[in-house]
Parts: sequence; structure tokens; C-alpha cells
Amino acid sequence: MSQDVLVRPVKTAADLNRFVDFPYRLHRGDPCWVPELRMDVRKLLDRRKNPYFEHAEAEYFLAQRRDGARREVVGRIAATHNRAHNEFHDDKVGFFGFLETIDDQAVADALFDAAADWLRPRGLDTMRGPTSFSTNDECGLLVDGFDSPPTVLNPHNPEYYVRLVERAAFVKAKDVVQYRSTNPNMPERLIRGARLLAARKKITLRQIDMKRFHEEIERIKQVYNSAWEKNWGFVPMTEAEIDHLAKQLKPVIVPELVVFVEQGDRVIGFAIALPDLNVALKTNPSGRLFPGIVKILWAARKISRIRILLLGLLKEYRNTGADALMYHWIWEKGYALGYRWAEAGWILEDNTAMNNGLLRIGFEPYKTLRFYDRSL
Repeated sequence: MSQDVLVRPVKTAADLNRFVDFPYRLHRGDPCWVPELRMDVRKLLDRRKNPYFEHAEAEYFLAQRRDGARREVVGRIAATHNRAHNEFHDDKVGFFGFLETIDDQAVADALFDAAADWLRPRGLDTMRGPTSFSTNDECGLLVDGFDSPPTVLNPHNPEYYVRLVERAAFVKAKDVVQYRSTNPNMPERLIRGARLLAARKKITLRQIDMKRFHEEIERIKQVYNSAWEKNWGFVPMTEAEIDHLAKQLKPVIVPELVVFVEQGDRVIGFAIALPDLNVALKTNPSGRLFPGIVKILWAARKISRIRILLLGLLKEYRNTGADALMYHWIWEKGYALGYRWAEAGWILEDNTAMNNGLLRIGFEPYKTLRFYDRSL
């Protein structure tokens, strides 16, 4: 560790304030960075309120450098032991996340070393990230597509982060791709074929019933962990985690953009698209709820972008055309509501079926996120 860089755990309320505050100062001049609401960041970090901590533990670190008589915060990182991940994948991976640093290799190295030193005694052999906290949350390092802001629940970082990470002995573990489309019309031949297949299988689509929200979430639970279980890096969500996420998303759900696929009375898949709330959050650079909420609510009226956050089918129904029908549903309903731009993703780089499917219906890749590994 560089002698003039001190990395220490977050132990006090004042430390936590510094941990939360740092990115708002660091990225203030970046036109593509989107400030989250500070209250949401605190909820995510709260070990008592976030159900993630029922199966994981984490430590938060601050990097400081002496500036005259005081020490200035120059970086932060979190180290996480996600027991659910390691039990599911039968490996020994620890994670880093919430990475923020000035453009200084000594600072970055000190942060990574502190995270590694915390993970190593827990019997872990690999440090992977960034994940804040898991692949069910904001994750990945932006390595391509720095010229536009991220969509809701996606990360953004300066380009120099890639250099700092790779010079700290990390190697690529996996890339994931984000797609965008402004085309209001999907290929008619593709949709016609998908409808024929769906009719043959007696598959139907419907939007979420917000009056029966609790029951609809229970239906999502039946599908979610099965539909994604073979994906690289996937960690099943507990019932408490799904309930927690549903409670957070309920106020911003547009019912027409949440679609269920059913065969008879059985839910076999679903898709969720959200208005890109980052458009509104970007108007509030402080990240504070007051007085920022006025700007946020005003800007939210003009959102014309959506992100297709989740789209999945049970394995035995993946060649029925139902995925294309869900994309078509969201795009058709969204266009009628005034949305003119959509993002789909992220998609694993080696998920050939999903990547080719998005290309066929008119999406184009425009951002790449990367996960990195380092041996412990």
C-alpha cells in the first residue's frame, strides 16, 4: 500500500456519510453520470433492512490521502462474501463493488488490496466484480459505450476505471451486452411466425393486474429462479429479496409494460420494462430528496425511454416464439404510451440465442459491461 494512501473500514455514521457522498463529488463534471437518490443508496447498504444480508456479509472501505492537516477521501470499495452464490455455483468467489476512485493507480491498488485482505481469510480463492451487490443488482464495469448515460439500475464509470482495474492484475471473466432500438416496427414475418407457434401451443399474453399485485409477484417467483438458473453468475433470489424488490418497483411500474406469458392457467414466462427513471434523476445532481424531488417529478413527466429489465421463459418454452411476442407487446404498448427508445439487456456475450434474437427484431448493441476476476 502506498504510504500516503490509508484504506480503512467504514465504522461510524460519519464514515458512512463519506462513503455515500464520494461519487457525487467525484463525478460532478461527468455529463453521463446519473446521481442516484442518496436515500436509496443507504437502503441498499443497510445490513438490517436489505434482505441480501440474510445470506451474505460485506465490509465497506474508504481510501484517504493526506491533504495538509486533514485526510481527503479519494476512493471507496465494498468487499462481499455472498454465500448464496458460492453454494449455488459450488465455487469460492468473493466480490468487490461500489468501486469509486480518483485516477490514481496507487489508490485503486490500495482499495483492491483491502478488499482482497478481507475476502481471503473467508476461504475464498477469487475476487470478482464489480457487483454492487450481486448480478441481481447494479453490476459490471463499463468498457464500451461511454458517450451516453446509463439506464435505470445500470452502472456508469469513467473510462480510466478500465485501466486501473486491468493494471491491478484483474482479467476478464465475462462480458455482457446492452442493446437499444428506436424502430417502432418489428419484422412482421417474425411476429407472424411467433403468433402461429404460440397459437399452436395455446400460449397467451396479458399485462400485470395491479389490483392483485401480491398474487402476481407470487407468480413471478414461480418462474424467476427456474428461467435464469443456468446463466453464468446468476444467483437465485430469496422470497424476501423478490418481495423487497417488488415493493421498491411498484410505485414506478407501468402496467402495460409488465407482461405475463401463460399456457392455460400456468405462467411460463414474464417480462418487465420500466420507464428510464435516470432521465429524471439526472436533473438532481445532489442526489438529495429535498428539494430535488420537485425537479425529478417534473422531469419524469417527459420520459420517453424504457429499459426491458427482465425477460425470461421456462426452458421448455424457449422455442415457442413467446420471447418475440413479449418484446413485441412491450414495444407496441410502449410506443402507444409515448416511449420512443428502448434498451434490452444486459445479455451474456455467449448467450447466442438471445443476442441473435435481439438483432433479428431490430435492436443494436451499444454498451458493453465487463466482469473481472483476480486470484486471491
